[in-house]
Amino acid sequence: MPPVHPAAPPLAIAQWLNTDTPLTLDALCGRVVMLHAFQMLCPGCVAHGLPQAAKAHEMFARRDLVVIGLHTVFEHHAVTGPEALKAFVHEYRLPFPIGIDTAAAHGPIPLTMQAYELGGTPSVVLIDREGRIRLNQLGRIDDLALGALIGELIAGGAPAGRRTGAAAGRDSAAACDDDACTA
Repeated sequence: MPPVHPAAPPLAIAQWLNTDTPLTLDALCGRVVMLHAFQMLCPGCVAHGLPQAAKAHEMFARRDLVVIGLHTVFEHHAVTGPEALKAFVHEYRLPFPIGIDTAAAHGPIPLTMQAYELGGTPSVVLIDREGRIRLNQLGRIDDLALGALIGELIAGGAPAGRRTGAAAGRDSAAACDDDACTA
């Protein structure tokens, strides 16, 4: 039996940067979407995840791949607001659209992060042309492996399998290392 790939939930975005109009997954149907969840104070995001997202944005045609940054803050809320993020995006010259995840009414985990069951940052979610989640990966993913998965999805193929992040079985304490910050 072929694997079942769940439909991608809608994005819960409080504010957009680098785009004049809000993006919706429904409007992007027919293109592969790379959703890159990050925090600007996450070492793995700054060192690896954001440069990787920028490179994917640069390398693939917009008609095939849309890269969306998701600033999903679950720690250091007081110093990572929209104004700080705007300066960060400008200084790091991030060219792709970035959505600021909507804060939850209760608890530190923002709404899109909850909906996608992201275990922390950086996380990469690949959504196929039909709007189904084909990859949900916490932490560093090799550039070549990610490029191959994107290429397969653009070509209409099925990647070998859906990897999941550390959402299942993660420790309840948030922590950061060189590769990821867990929620």
